[in-house]
Amino acid sequence: MLTQVAALQSALKGVALALIDDHMQHCVVNAAKAGGEEAEAKLAEASAAIARLVR
Repeated sequence: MLTQVAALQSALKGVALALIDDHMQHCVVNAAKAGGEEAEAKLAEASAAIARLVR
């Protein structure tokens, strides 16, 4: 049972990484190109998502 839980956690972390990667490549890059407050907000959002993932 413990092995299955660890495998599930690993799989979920992989999905989370893929979602963050997609978000970075699209939303964050586009916002960074546009600049301004939107860029700052998207970078903060991505940073918070990464921080949650590494906890």
